Amino acid sequence: MSLYDASFILPNWPAPSRVRAYVSTRVGGVSQPPFDSLNLGGHVDDEIEHVVENRRLFATAIKMPSSLQWLNQIHGTTVARLPCDHLPDSADAAFSDQVNQVCAVLTADCLPVFFCDAAGEKVAVAHAGWRGLCAGVLEETLSGFDDPETVLVWLGPAIGPEAFEVGDEVREAFMSVTTAAEAAFKPAQQQGKWLGDLYLLAKQRLSAAGVAQIYGGDHCTFTDEARFYSYRREGKTGRMASVIWLDEQ
Repeated sequence: MSLYDASFILPNWPAPSRVRAYVSTRVGGVSQPPFDSLNLGGHVDDEIEHVVENRRLFATAIKMPSSLQWLNQIHGTTVARLPCDHLPDSADAAFSDQVNQVCAVLTADCLPVFFCDAAGEKVAVAHAGWRGLCAGVLEETLSGFDDPETVLVWLGPAIGPEAFEVGDEVREAFMSVTTAAEAAFKPAQQQGKWLGDLYLLAKQRLSAAGVAQIYGGDHCTFTDEARFYSYRREGKTGRMASVIWLDEQ
């Protein structure tokens, strides 16, 4: 496997052929530890020239259009509708129905969620940490699509259910929205702590919103140190990018 082959993974979902989607890994870049090596985040104190080169390498590897605009993510629910002349001050999802308009989010344990419609006319990607997920970032992203029943979703690499330890306040926040969230938490060894399943929580919210075609949810950024950055594991670390766009017909 070449570095380019190792530098990204493809969503395993039956999306239309014109939908292009990729998630970068930590492999194949020029950044030095603790950002080794394909860090795409420009806000984590990595050398900026390394980030620029990593972004160039990734864009070249996947033949990405030059329309990407990085979001200022704050664990909120704002969706940037692209293209636009002025991005929102902050946004945690991006949506587009325009050809060659790249939508992207950065993650390192939080859940990247890809969206497309069955006709291959609209795409989106959301950054769903527990706060944004609980507050409704997936539902806000889904609102750009005409009919949830025609939407396909792929859940990208995030911290897995055996590694995501949280306190009572996180469980209670989700339970206050729906009691079904109880199934996504199991007691951790430490009293007052829980192991949360971000993938299941996302599936619950998407299903409740009418989405039936949900794929993915089988990675763990925390345990797969060779491929993924993990803020929970490392603290000071890089970021992966999840990108999606529509090709020409």
